[in-house]
Amino acid sequence: MTAPRRHMPGWAKAVTAFVLVLALLFAGIGLAVLPGIKGLFGTETHDRSGPALLESIKDMSRYDAASGNFQVVVDLEKDTKYLPDALRGTRTLYVGAGTVDAYVDLGKVGGKDVTVNKERTSATLRLPHARLGAPALDAEHSYAVSKQRGLLDRLGDLFSDNPNSEHAVQKLAVSHIREAAEGSGLVARAESNTTDMLEGLLHSLGFKEVRVSYSH
Repeated sequence: MTAPRRHMPGWAKAVTAFVLVLALLFAGIGLAVLPGIKGLFGTETHDRSGPALLESIKDMSRYDAASGNFQVVVDLEKDTKYLPDALRGTRTLYVGAGTVDAYVDLGKVGGKDVTVNKERTSATLRLPHARLGAPALDAEHSYAVSKQRGLLDRLGDLFSDNPNSEHAVQKLAVSHIREAAEGSGLVARAESNTTDMLEGLLHSLGFKEVRVSYSH
């Protein structure tokens, strides 16, 4: 008489599947660190990008009068309610370096903003206030110091199209750099440099008195 076959309980199947996933995960990590294995299964990079296409050209009328270099340390943590960080959660420590330019838009200066006396010895110019350009993140000098991810997040990376994306911390770094530029006095420096440039230019053209103001 044949003994009845015992079926594995549902919870046991779930535990077994979980253990197999962990085994595959750590086996993958082990293969990456074993001597010689990395070279055997190494990847090659090929750049098959097409040529860059020129979409548009526009004339520039702004005078870039000052530029600031900034660095910010971003500590971004994402938690999940009711789950421990070891299981679900991420924390990234990122150093972001970037530049911000301050400029004066000379294209907005109209005829009523420039006054010259008959003898052409005195000139008065009224310019728009300097403005800050968009922060430019320096990819070469920006980097992640550390990345901590819960087990479920690491497993999710296996099925992600871009598992190492740093878009969130980069966006936050740009925001902090912008805030730093706004409080750095960069705009005032740009207006001072623009005034010095115009005074030097008009003096070289024979003007003895030059007045520059910023009002719009």
